[in-house]
Amino acid sequence: MDLAGKVVLVTGANGGIGWALVQELLDRGAAKVYAAARNIQAVAEMAKFDPGRVVALRIDVTHETSVATAAAQCQDVDLVINNAGVNHCKSLLDPDGLDCARQEIKVNYLGTLSMCRAFAPVLAARGGAIANVCSILGLVNLPVNGTYSASKAAGHSLLQGVRAELAPRGVKVYGVYPGPVDTRMTAGQEMSKATPSQVATLILDGIAKDEEYIFPDAMSLDVRKGLLHAPKEVEKQFGAMVP
Repeated sequence: MDLAGKVVLVTGANGGIGWALVQELLDRGAAKVYAAARNIQAVAEMAKFDPGRVVALRIDVTHETSVATAAAQCQDVDLVINNAGVNHCKSLLDPDGLDCARQEIKVNYLGTLSMCRAFAPVLAARGGAIANVCSILGLVNLPVNGTYSASKAAGHSLLQGVRAELAPRGVKVYGVYPGPVDTRMTAGQEMSKATPSQVATLILDGIAKDEEYIFPDAMSLDVRKGLLHAPKEVEKQFGAMVP
């Protein structure tokens, strides 16, 4: 997809990757970017960055009415980037694990599903596309982030199903599988992290090249390679990192 002149909606735009995506889209000549977040005040300042092209938009992906209202308002969208997500950094058997799992499923899986369902007619009418920001942890569980990994595994299956359903309607669906990125979500976790800017650039490069699966950093590429050649070894490696 050539992003020049396109209208793009980014959820979770107030986060590190989200804001980096908005900036990179503007640099690539997008005609308009809807910067969406649950709290519109969190993205209001972004609209001042380029008031002619950035529109602050309130979307709570966990509320169907909020999503439906946004879809009715944004009939000119060519690309939806489902970037909103939450990670409580809990293991599956943590005392708070079940409550955290419920919220992560609500946002990471059901919220993304709600966005795909609401915007499918808009994108079908415009020959548009969806890009879901999944996670490399949706392909292999990291026990210290066990509940999050499971929610992203659900997101991976969602991606495959939505892609199949929307293909006859001319809508492309891209999956993005980053490793750790230096954002609020990974604060306090000691590991090598890509920058939001690096990840945003490679996400949009992948969309421009029409890559169905996008691995936008060195770690995600390494893990993908391992999963292709020795999946059990990758599972053992990640499984050793218990809480």
